[in-house]
Amino acid sequence: MFAVLDYSQFRTPFGGLKGRWRTVADRETRPTTVWSRPERGARGPAPERSRTQITAAALALADAEGLAAVSMRALAQRLGTGPASLYRYVGSRDELLDLMADAVAGELDLSGATGGDWLDALVGLALQSRDAHVRHPWLADLNDRRGEVLGPHAIDYLDHALGILAPAPGTAGQKLEAIGLLGGLAVLFARRATGAAGGGDPSAQAAHLAAVAAEGRHPHLLAALTSAGAPPADRDALFVTLLRRLLPAMLGQGAA
Repeated sequence: MFAVLDYSQFRTPFGGLKGRWRTVADRETRPTTVWSRPERGARGPAPERSRTQITAAALALADAEGLAAVSMRALAQRLGTGPASLYRYVGSRDELLDLMADAVAGELDLSGATGGDWLDALVGLALQSRDAHVRHPWLADLNDRRGEVLGPHAIDYLDHALGILAPAPGTAGQKLEAIGLLGGLAVLFARRATGAAGGGDPSAQAAHLAAVAAEGRHPHLLAALTSAGAPPADRDALFVTLLRRLLPAMLGQGAA
């Protein structure tokens, strides 16, 4: 029997789990998802398309026009069919969103062997995740709004990340938290890369902050800025540096 652990705030880059991780005895209470049903019922006419084709069309629509443009009607128009026909494959727009998030998770390469340098491997996974969010800038908003459902590709990602962390120090809970942090940083840096985070020109913001600090009313800020110097211009390098500092610290290993 597995212990019940509360990870109500845990998230992967492609969704999360609200509530609790369930024991084996709780399996019968798991909610029904789009993956728990056959792709098409045994009755009725032969299928004209697949969930994979429908999901790919939805991804293309979201990439081109944003998440708000994704509706069953708009998707049906893109596929040259009627909305009613899509409901034979997908029960609702929410299920379509679940399929979309999991399809992006499926873009990550999980073929790398585990058991080597866990920090290098985890940073590589984080870079893949960030790049996926850059390719699909609507994904972060989708994960903020959708039901907390992990599809098969996202579960593969989670299991692979835990496999990478098998030789790392720390408890199982700390490792899950580290994976959640990895996902959060990937989303943050992807938003910065695509401009989705807003906030204006970073260099102008830095100049403004330096000017305020130079006025002398914020001595601690002035000292920190003077000591730190200019922020790194290479966001990739900053992303990797933060991960290499934070992940070992979360697992009780200290700075890498």
